[in-house]
Amino acid sequence: MAITAGMVKELREMTGAGMMDCKKALTETNGDMEAAVEVLRKKGQAKAETKANRIAAEGLCRVVVKDEKTAAVVEVNSETDFVAKNEEFQNFVAAVAEQAVNSDAADMDAFLAESWNQDTSKTVREALLSKVAVIGENLSIRRFEKIVAAHGCVVSYTHGGGRIGVIVEADTDVINDAVKEALTNIAMQIAALSPKYVSTADVSEEYKAHEKEILMAQIANDPKMAGKPEKVIEGAVTGRLNKELKEVCLLEQAYVKAEDGKQTVAQYVAQVAKETGANLSVKRFVRFETGEGLEKKEENFAEEVAKQMNQ
Repeated sequence: MAITAGMVKELREMTGAGMMDCKKALTETNGDMEAAVEVLRKKGQAKAETKANRIAAEGLCRVVVKDEKTAAVVEVNSETDFVAKNEEFQNFVAAVAEQAVNSDAADMDAFLAESWNQDTSKTVREALLSKVAVIGENLSIRRFEKIVAAHGCVVSYTHGGGRIGVIVEADTDVINDAVKEALTNIAMQIAALSPKYVSTADVSEEYKAHEKEILMAQIANDPKMAGKPEKVIEGAVTGRLNKELKEVCLLEQAYVKAEDGKQTVAQYVAQVAKETGANLSVKRFVRFETGEGLEKKEENFAEEVAKQMNQ
């Protein structure tokens, strides 16, 4: 497969690796972008980033808490930022969130087939299509998630005017302002640092094995590690993996409001539990960020004018 300058540019933007390194990786993988990212990671020439982490689409996330035990978060996308700021669109997103918090749908197809709460003569899908006709732009109800706390409570946090929506579910036998404030602080932490798991116990062996493979390849390409005994290499891999897990596991992260800068989220939860006399633990969380994994349409005004002039 011919490797184009555009492909090299795209891979460079995704990984931050050098241009020639990107070209070599694409040549090695016959133009497979994801495989090229893996090659660069193994050589230590790229961060563990994917295209999904840097691209964006327009729209809003909205969170609704029905009571202390029930909450839902939705993401509704639009084509342009202009529409995302439109009051009609924002009201529609709010209505979709209300629909979600009252829904028993298990997936998006079932959700779209439900009767629309604001007009039961329509389905949610029909209400969406009606809104597309009114706004004049393609809209999409992309995803939703509802949480019902069985033995505790839920709290929510929205950041950036709806760019990020978070729900935290906690198991607790005490529900008061102090506990809810602590959980809101944790929700803010999730919004800011985007952990993937609650704790290391939630990390799959498949994920660990994959990351170990990447780390082993990085060490194999590290001149400083050349000729080191196998035990030293294994220790280095374990150390790097543990460091990575602290970054992706919520309870292992350093609590962002810690006065000493060292307290972990787990230690913060234990402190709050002691202060409130609660049996308190974080059970799960949901974090939606607008446009995760969606390709944003790039407009080039000069190219558009040139095309029209050449027609």
